[in-house]
Amino acid sequence: MKKLNQIVFYATLALSAGAAQAQMRIEISGVGSNQIPVAVAAFADESVAPQQISAIIKADLERSGAFKIIDAGTISDVNNIDYSAWKARGADALVVGTVAQLADGRFDVRYKLLDTVKSSKLSQLDQALAPQFTRLSAHKIADDVYLKLTGTRGAFATRIAYVTQEGRNYRLEVADADGEGVQVALRSNEPIISPSWSPDGTKVAYVSFEQKKPVVYVQNLVTRARTVVANEKGSNSAPSWSPDGSKLAVALSKDGHTQVYTVNADGSSLRRVSNSAGIDTEPQFSADGQSIYFTSDRSGGPQIYRMGSGGGEAKRVTFGGAYNISPRIASDGKTLAFISRRDGNFQLYALDLASGQEVRLSDTTSDESPSFSPNGKYIMYATESGRRKSLAIVSVDGRIKQRLTTQAGNIKEPTWGPFMQ
Repeated sequence: MKKLNQIVFYATLALSAGAAQAQMRIEISGVGSNQIPVAVAAFADESVAPQQISAIIKADLERSGAFKIIDAGTISDVNNIDYSAWKARGADALVVGTVAQLADGRFDVRYKLLDTVKSSKLSQLDQALAPQFTRLSAHKIADDVYLKLTGTRGAFATRIAYVTQEGRNYRLEVADADGEGVQVALRSNEPIISPSWSPDGTKVAYVSFEQKKPVVYVQNLVTRARTVVANEKGSNSAPSWSPDGSKLAVALSKDGHTQVYTVNADGSSLRRVSNSAGIDTEPQFSADGQSIYFTSDRSGGPQIYRMGSGGGEAKRVTFGGAYNISPRIASDGKTLAFISRRDGNFQLYALDLASGQEVRLSDTTSDESPSFSPNGKYIMYATESGRRKSLAIVSVDGRIKQRLTTQAGNIKEPTWGPFMQ
């Protein structure tokens, strides 16, 4: 049932949202440590499908930085593999597969992951799917390869959301994690900011200025129905979902200065949870939902604090640098990503919450809006280069860097969606 729900979600999204005109371009730099050598063969008869399955798998694995890809050409007989020959070519693993068109128009995609060292099969997947899901099928295969060879779940079959701006035209767009399959969720002549995915991946909360003031909405990506979650006097901003999807943390100035509140996802039960004489904003629930991280200037300059999700005493978290904002928490709750201003530059940092050790992850100078991949291995953020805003992705160890650009307009305010079950 969960798999069916995912297929229905993708199909409905593709039909209900207008496709964007500009596709993104990805530039990759750096390599991971201890790359795993993997041979990827062209899938037998994959030319019958609308997407070249093996090319998408290769691109996903290369983009991750965790693998050294060996081109295996075409292997027509996937049931008789000379393991020693592939081991001699330096491959620790081999990806093979076949594609066949069924009588009903669907495609039968079959894949195997083979261990050339142990001369054994590590994994296999068989999928019968509609033509529009061939790209998703390839992403799922890449996810399986990533999981079986690294022990960590892959995030290639996930989605991202971001805002594009061309003059006074703003679009909230949703795309595959590789920037393909772009769909428009909302168009507006007024700014759209701070999108945030719901934990089940079917909704996005965001702030829209269409009422000539910032208002927090939740939009269902399948039905496109919208709910006003916060439209109080003053500013309504910075929505962030609780892990169970039942409520959001928001920053409101209804009582004179901006403070952190929680509100149910339907807009009911608004409750103030921070209480300071300063500005408390940019709330983010912890991975277990028990705490809220937020930015506050209560110490004189903006720093990141943590308090219980129901309020109470707040403890300062960041101490390096005098200006730290935009907290984001990895799914395992161990790493805090944030933006720090040092020497006049706004750059992405990661803080190990247990040891207190921090590391600068970006070499750009105008970074904002970090967002973790659902497996916690990568961070997407917005940056600026040559007066043009684009998206960037960096691995949490700082070794792999990607830049996502489009030919039209600026891209900003990224948020990485959850795993789709």
